[in-house]
Amino acid sequence: MQMLTHGQVWTALDRLAALHGLSASGLAKKAGLDATAFNRSKRITADGRPRWPSTESIAKVLDATGASIEDFTALLEGRQATPPAQRPAQPGFAEEAPAPARLRTIPHLGLAQAGKGGYFDDAGFPVGAGWDEIVFPGVEDEHAYALEIAGDSMLPVYREGDIVIVSPTASVRRGDRVIVKTREGEVLAKELVRRTARTVELRSLNPDHEDRQFATTDLLWIARVIWVTQ
Repeated sequence: MQMLTHGQVWTALDRLAALHGLSASGLAKKAGLDATAFNRSKRITADGRPRWPSTESIAKVLDATGASIEDFTALLEGRQATPPAQRPAQPGFAEEAPAPARLRTIPHLGLAQAGKGGYFDDAGFPVGAGWDEIVFPGVEDEHAYALEIAGDSMLPVYREGDIVIVSPTASVRRGDRVIVKTREGEVLAKELVRRTARTVELRSLNPDHEDRQFATTDLLWIARVIWVTQ
């Protein structure tokens, strides 16, 4: 029997989280663990050694999600586990299950890093080799990417550890939640209030932070948030 690798185990947990529409931190919280237990920064120790999830943690995750050990084994082997909606119904309550969401890998980055150079081209598409990856279901846009929220500046809408899926090709309309990058390198998560040929008005998600208005020439790009895992 081939020995499991550190990467296989963590990838299986990431895929299980994605099947339930959760981030790694959301999966940990659902299982009653510390919200940071599955963060990527916790997967390597301070002295550079691989850190493995405990069998107790995995057992709690399976119990919280209703996944079987066979499901987790399938994920370890790179096979598709049974989606939650397709698990057999209880006797007398049979339902027609919807088609499973297609899993795919998309670029993943911390929102705090996004303002640094080298991660986006001038049109707001992800570029470069500095991105991590996350497995996520049902994202059709081949240019979509994931940003992980840090801090509390976007409460109560987004919390630390939430992951927003962003589409640089989706049309942006009034009321959409968007990611904006300014020519000064600032990256903001806001709600679009109004957009004209000359100005863009944005509402802050956190009421303790002021709304912003920019000249269109001061923005490099604006992209729509199409999904959030919490």
